[in-house]
Amino acid sequence: MNISYKWLKKLVPDLTARAEDLEEKMSTTGIEVEGVTTPAFGLSKLVVGEIVSFEDISETHLHVCKVNVGEVEPLQIVCGAGNIRVGMKTITALVGARIAENTKIKKGKMRGYESFGMLCALDELGVSDRINPMKHEEGIYEMPIDAIVGDSIFPYLDMDDEIIELSITPNRADALSMLGVAHEVAAIYGLEVKKEIYNLVESDQATVDQISIKVETDNVPTYKIRIIKDVKIAKSPVWLQNRLMNAGIKPINNVVDVTNYVLMYYGQPLHSFDFGKFGSDEILVRQAKNGEKLTTLDHIDRELTSEDIVITSAGLPVGLAGVMGGENTEITDKTVTVALEAALFDPISIRKTSQKYNLRSEASSRFERGINQATVREALDFAAAMITKLAGGEVLKGVVESNNFQPELVKVSISLGRINASLGTELSQGQVKTIFEALGFSLAIEGDKFVCEIPSRRWDIHIEADLIEEVARMYGYDKLPATLPSTQNAGERTPMQKLRLKLRKQLEAAGLNEVIGYSLTTPEKSFEFSGDVDTTYLMMPMSEERQVLRTSMIPGLLDIINYNQNRKNEDVSIYEIGNVFLPSDAEDGRPAEVPDLAIAISGNITEKSWNEKTTPIDFFYAKGIVENILAGYDRVEFEPYSENKGMHPGRTARIKLNDRVLGFVGQVHPALVKKYDIAETYVAVLDVNILIEEVPHQTVFEEIPKVQAVTRDIALIVKEEISHAEIFSAIKSRNVKNLKKIELFDVFSGGKLGAGLKSMAYTLTFQNLDDTMTDEQINNAMNKIMKSLSEKVQAEIR
Repeated sequence: MNISYKWLKKLVPDLTARAEDLEEKMSTTGIEVEGVTTPAFGLSKLVVGEIVSFEDISETHLHVCKVNVGEVEPLQIVCGAGNIRVGMKTITALVGARIAENTKIKKGKMRGYESFGMLCALDELGVSDRINPMKHEEGIYEMPIDAIVGDSIFPYLDMDDEIIELSITPNRADALSMLGVAHEVAAIYGLEVKKEIYNLVESDQATVDQISIKVETDNVPTYKIRIIKDVKIAKSPVWLQNRLMNAGIKPINNVVDVTNYVLMYYGQPLHSFDFGKFGSDEILVRQAKNGEKLTTLDHIDRELTSEDIVITSAGLPVGLAGVMGGENTEITDKTVTVALEAALFDPISIRKTSQKYNLRSEASSRFERGINQATVREALDFAAAMITKLAGGEVLKGVVESNNFQPELVKVSISLGRINASLGTELSQGQVKTIFEALGFSLAIEGDKFVCEIPSRRWDIHIEADLIEEVARMYGYDKLPATLPSTQNAGERTPMQKLRLKLRKQLEAAGLNEVIGYSLTTPEKSFEFSGDVDTTYLMMPMSEERQVLRTSMIPGLLDIINYNQNRKNEDVSIYEIGNVFLPSDAEDGRPAEVPDLAIAISGNITEKSWNEKTTPIDFFYAKGIVENILAGYDRVEFEPYSENKGMHPGRTARIKLNDRVLGFVGQVHPALVKKYDIAETYVAVLDVNILIEEVPHQTVFEEIPKVQAVTRDIALIVKEEISHAEIFSAIKSRNVKNLKKIELFDVFSGGKLGAGLKSMAYTLTFQNLDDTMTDEQINNAMNKIMKSLSEKVQAEIR
């Protein structure tokens, strides 16, 4: 929202603060100011010049002009514009002037004629085509007839104005109007707002005799029409064009410009129709029919749906309500009778329509945030009176409307104690009363309680907290006391926070980097690692790529690996700790948010160098990272797992912790790797809730052994299908007291062993805390272990 400081000064006449002061003050009271600019910045030596005479240069489009710029003799300037005429006043850049893009005007010669300046169009001063009322080929800009020759052009074009750019948050949509900003500034400085006045004069002919209205949708609380006859379409006066351009709006003609002016002034979108093109004396406001078509003012054909609200006449749409009018009723130079519309439309409906057609207009941006519902009729009457002043004609008597809608004013009560307790202040009743009165709230004081009737222009205020915020920002956030909490109990991290911190340290020590992926994904990706679980779809997704809540973090990590490897970062080791969204039995249908840890590794462990080969990442490297995380837990098991369609069926293990399924670790299925266009990748997923629930309650300290450990090797022949986990379990099942470590050091198959067999060799480490173990103790332990292996896995001891 661009605010003209000149316009603001007219609305708040006693304002003495400079634009720079407003920039700081408004930013600290809740409306952020992006910056202050001046249209004339960088321009210089531009004056009003009057063309005294001109001669054509033969065989060219050029003219040799004599231009009066207030000096003793007229300047000779060569110009190629086609709209030059004697007596015309225009923008004249003198020698040494600066125009757009820091271009400096110099004395020159064209076709043998000397030129001592330049006659300019607005685009040559840097005015954007988006707001420029003239095309370059139409010629130079014509200044007002009353402009004084030799004066600077800046005051005439309001280029000496200061434009305050506001960044409006959704809760302060009242500041999307000059009146809203004027009331805000007046409240800050304790001043009064002086509204503009245009007196409405109506003819004897009644509007109701010319047109009727019918509304067939609940999305239009009120709809109003005025008729203005015998208007003359022309350019708007320069002052109006200047104000619109400084607000970022392109001037069109006197009628359309008035509707845009009222839009900026009241924040009330209006629309002007050419009444003669209606083809009917009835307006019907309804939901569009599926497949119905309308060509909007931007000359684009649009196919409508039943979600859209349309203004229709003679059975055909003439406007997309709250967004843009139709080309078939556009105001043109031939328009004689204007139908002027003012209405309220449902914000959600307007936002959906605007997004669907990628058609965001000044009107839709206001309707979707809300407007002042009490000034709809006032804005309509103001615009009608202004049109008759600028375009002539007469306003027919009365307004035709769907209903006499009047919003109920909100009343909010709050006590002085509640305000002070919330802000930590000691404000008096008088101080708070002054703040509420400056904001324009109607006030009644009942003991310690303020009863505030909120003006309709502040539709963002409904509850106590809103009043507290108003007091805080007007009193000054910088004045609020800053104190430390008075409690004696220092806060500490929750178990979840402690575990997450520990996991981060472990994973980053292992060389992994933390990432934060999207919580939204595609329906296809949501099933890749989670199976056919129910997913949660968004009603209004941002894009097709972000339709559902994720049920696994792995697809997001694979996307990140793809992004990196496409940019030649081949070795990627990443992790994420976040929530996945799984089906639940909640009555409101919300999914359960389950905290998970996900790991993804791709590429090499070590890079190739002159004395070392590359070491690619494999299953055991990924498994080792998981084992390090679970080192302090009891009864951790890894078992073959082939049910996850996203994982390699022969290189994936399910992880169990105390007989509870904790997650899985393994290689991503080659088909998925190809789909994601990444190198061979290993992933792991752990349920963080289970990690917290299964944390050992007590850590028992063990002294460092005083005696040396003893090792024994054992080799056994087993069937090919027997896994290391089964052998490990068989050894552990004997509960040998002093057995401290089991380590596989050799696997061999084929050759003399025969088909279907393999040899596995282990090193067993024994250690007693106090005494050196005897041969007899070690032999007894080995016998127990060998017996268990023979019974449980049918092992043959070699």
